[in-house]
Amino acid sequence: MARPCFKLEKIHPEPLAGVDEAGCAPLAGPVVAAAVVLDRTRFPRGIDDSKVVPAKEREAICARLYKVARVGVGMASVEEIDRLNIYWARMLAMSRAVDALGFEPAMVLVDGNRCPKWQRPSLAIVDGDAKCRSIAAASIVAKVTRDRIMAEHARDWPGYGWERNKGYGTPEHHEGLAKHGLTPLHRRSFAPVRALMASAGGPAAMPQQLLDL
Repeated sequence: MARPCFKLEKIHPEPLAGVDEAGCAPLAGPVVAAAVVLDRTRFPRGIDDSKVVPAKEREAICARLYKVARVGVGMASVEEIDRLNIYWARMLAMSRAVDALGFEPAMVLVDGNRCPKWQRPSLAIVDGDAKCRSIAAASIVAKVTRDRIMAEHARDWPGYGWERNKGYGTPEHHEGLAKHGLTPLHRRSFAPVRALMASAGGPAAMPQQLLDL
């Protein structure tokens, strides 16, 4: 199967940023987006959709990208996800990622079927992380960044397996929810979390360590 290439980038002006996000589906944690402007003459080997790149390779590629590319990262918090909904929180994170580049790219290619409501030239590309090298690079940075965040949170909130499941709704995570209740990092607007709140009689299904604060 062919890897992402520069075919789509070459028809647009430079500097061009690829944008993607990670963490729309999990039950806990922020959504993280990245914007990456590649140097087309000098970039890491192995750039591909983050979902098909092994974790150690993602880490190595991400480290290299910070040395040879312009990188911006943006996030939307759990509170913003619950207030705006995950769609608009995703758009907010992507806008923040491009803003974090520190300059305005001439063109932005976004993974998905819609761009944020911003005043900049941009194009949404469905499955862009599998077609466009710049978007694939952004997908790796976003995934690595979010995975690190969830691994850090796992130390503060053990028992949910976030160091392994990154907040996704795995059996281990559901078992942790049933045993320990909710944390401040759980997305209360998501159906499985709402269901737990309802079964507990309200929003107070919180771990004892929170109740003791």
